[in-house]
Amino acid sequence: MNSAKWLSRLLAIGAVLEIPVGLGLLAAPSQLASLLLGESLSGTGLVVARLAGGGLLGLGVACWFARSTPTAPAGLGVASGLLIYNVVACVTLALAPLVPASQVLTLGAAVLHGLLAVALLVVLLIRDRATVLAR
Repeated sequence: MNSAKWLSRLLAIGAVLEIPVGLGLLAAPSQLASLLLGESLSGTGLVVARLAGGGLLGLGVACWFARSTPTAPAGLGVASGLLIYNVVACVTLALAPLVPASQVLTLGAAVLHGLLAVALLVVLLIRDRATVLAR
């Protein structure tokens, strides 16, 4: 298994998924929250959602550029950050109080984040194991 190729693909997937969500949270945070969680945002929730949108946009852009050198230290740092984000997103969405109209979308997003987290973890562990064995 070529871990560099898989890591590059996972970083590209992260970019393609997180950039639009980040832009959506910056442009229309209440509508996106309503779609995903079944309730709109107001007040400070809008500010926090826009900050999260900026963070996701930044993570997505970092993933996009790191995909060309996924095994460089910076690329591994971006991949590790994406792994942490996906674990947190999976757990947070899985434990979110769900409004019936949004259950399928919210749980689907939790599963998607979980799958990406598992894939990143496997590729990073295989790469680390191969590095240790090569020494």
